[in-house]
Amino acid sequence: MIRDRIRNFSIVAHIDHGKTTLSDRLLERTGAVSQRDLEEQMLDSMDLEKERGITIKAHYVRLTYKAKNGQTYYLNLIDTPGHVDFSYEVSRSLAACEGALLIVDATQGVEAQTLANAYLAIENDLTIIPVINKIDLPSAEVEKTEEQIENVVGVPADEAILVSAKTGEGTEDILEALVERVPPPEGDETKPLKALVFDSWYNPYRGVVLLIKVIEGKIKVKDKIKLMFSGSEYNVEELGYFTPKEEKVKEIMAGDTGYLIAEIKKISDVTVGDTITLVHNPADKPLPGFKRLKPMVFAGFYPADKTTHEELADALNKLSLNDSSFEFEPENSPALGLGYRCGFLGLLHREIVQERLEREFNLTIITTAPSVRYRVKLVDETYIEIDSPAKLPEKSLYLAIEEPFMKVSLFTPQKYVGTIMKFLETKRAIYKTMEYISAQRVILIYEIPFSEMVVDFYDKIKLLTSGYASFDYEFIGFKESPLERLEILINNESVDALSLIVSKDTAYRKARELLLKLRKNIPKQLFEVILQSKIGGRIIARETIKALRKNVLAKCYGGDITRKRKLLEKQKEGKKRMKKIGRIEVPQEAFLSILKSD
Repeated sequence: MIRDRIRNFSIVAHIDHGKTTLSDRLLERTGAVSQRDLEEQMLDSMDLEKERGITIKAHYVRLTYKAKNGQTYYLNLIDTPGHVDFSYEVSRSLAACEGALLIVDATQGVEAQTLANAYLAIENDLTIIPVINKIDLPSAEVEKTEEQIENVVGVPADEAILVSAKTGEGTEDILEALVERVPPPEGDETKPLKALVFDSWYNPYRGVVLLIKVIEGKIKVKDKIKLMFSGSEYNVEELGYFTPKEEKVKEIMAGDTGYLIAEIKKISDVTVGDTITLVHNPADKPLPGFKRLKPMVFAGFYPADKTTHEELADALNKLSLNDSSFEFEPENSPALGLGYRCGFLGLLHREIVQERLEREFNLTIITTAPSVRYRVKLVDETYIEIDSPAKLPEKSLYLAIEEPFMKVSLFTPQKYVGTIMKFLETKRAIYKTMEYISAQRVILIYEIPFSEMVVDFYDKIKLLTSGYASFDYEFIGFKESPLERLEILINNESVDALSLIVSKDTAYRKARELLLKLRKNIPKQLFEVILQSKIGGRIIARETIKALRKNVLAKCYGGDITRKRKLLEKQKEGKKRMKKIGRIEVPQEAFLSILKSD
């Protein structure tokens, strides 16, 4: 393999700007997939991705292209997600590349994630090729888009390639630009092996499959390798490329990417970002890996059927293998029993993990209300971090609570600015700046407590702007806020899975809203159910779910009134007994109702 003819590149863009469709055209043009086998979203292998029309996992494929200069080139393409929750997939894919196609929709212009992903590519010193997509649409504004690419992203727009991923127009120009503009990978085959693990997943028949980029040296089948982070050693069983079908090879040289199978059965032995080296000729130090992102949103996952607890543990282990930002630890809830406290990058990430557990592992899961990580200053001036309201110490044991703040960049048409600002006031947001990127489009910069963003923020922004606004956010640090724990009691029993940490200013409103939602979603019982909200030792709100009443007088057709009274008194006594011993089951809908704002 001649290294000069290898090109490692990624496709990055805002959500729904046409990355996956363009990948399909590149597969088609290079002959990687025959016309007969071609289908939409070829690289989106999960049913969830096809149904939602979004990319969740980064996907790798090797293309063979004969350029106009008569040479054959090997293009290693990594298609990445666009949604802000999956930016970790983008960061680790870029670590294996030398170039990036930055796709911008000609009808939408530069959006929040366009900018965020462009900066990620710049940080990785990649060659950026701007691509303006959807030029076939009547509403396409190519000149305005070029202006935005230059002014907002800071990439020269005179080299932008105009394409239509739908029709295939401009595909050839992209392939030629990759060959001419993206530099070949560096590396020395004679040096000790250093290979970066940039993705992995679990195969029940073959163990753990690793996607690797060989930085230095070379790796062969039957080589004895060592994972430098875990220190575990294995023999290489199989090497190959995805074209997109599996194509086995004997060795992978410096600068190239591919897959590796080595009978790795223990999921815990593999860390994405780890360095692989040879046992007999090891590298002196590991590669720097890539930026590791910490989970920001936490929720409890509990099996609806208590007997499936071990199955849930196994499924979470397998999912966390190829999702380095997903974390979990065992948790015990008095209300729901044994479960797991899980950490995610955002609400969509949580939703996707839950759906994957239910579809791929046939589990039924109860999810608790999401919360963020708080920092608590204790009376002895030390700090602890908590990811669940249940872990907040008693009021007398701490001095202050600090919550995570995000810097949010909102891209919106100018006519929606007033509506968005009004909405952000209710979210305790702090205004920073506003700048025009064109006559009609504005970037608003705000600082917002992350707890105000985890429930319905994305949906509400889209609703208020008819789908035209987009946003990106980054963590800026912890700030002290007036916060308290809001507890929910059902028939005088505290349900820890429903408790929240709320701002003192909005505590009463949140408490009322929450009880109304629960009253709506908890079915009536044969006894009265009392719902209460409590802050500290004080009950601040109450709702009552009236008992189901059986008509005990249905068979009394007239007769003495005392007979009717006797039946009603008997019913009343029965209700009292039921109330003393009655426990209720809270349905999943009640937990999910907390995730939705009105």
